Order: sequence, then C-alpha cells, then structure tokens
Amino acid sequence: MSIGIWQIAIVVILVVLLFGRGKISSLMGDVAKGIKSFKKGMASDATDDNEPKNISEDNQDTNKKE
Repeated sequence: MSIGIWQIAIVVILVVLLFGRGKISSLMGDVAKGIKSFKKGMASDATDDNEPKNISEDNQDTNKKE
C-alpha cells in the first residue's frame, strides 16, 4: 500500500486550508533564518576553537586587576 499522488494532494490542500498560505510561507522563512543562524554559530565556534590560547597571560591579567 503506497501513498498516491491524490492522497498527497488532499493532505496539501487540507494543510493550506487550515493554516493559510501566508502562515506557511512565514513559517518556512523562520525555519530558513534559524538554519542560517545555526550554521553561522557553528562556523564561529569552529574558528574560536582553532585559535591557541595562552593561559598564563590570562592569569596575569586577572591578577593585575585585583
């Protein structure tokens, strides 16, 4: 028993009737923005991890402030 083209068409029509075209398009735009920000965040994390850190210099800076 496979899903036919008519069954898919009926489901799509019901979804459009329930949510409306404007709501679906705005939802898809929000999903796209979320994916873009996720990719941007992952890229910035990868560049931060590649930079070596000198822990001894960080400790000296905090001791001077106190």
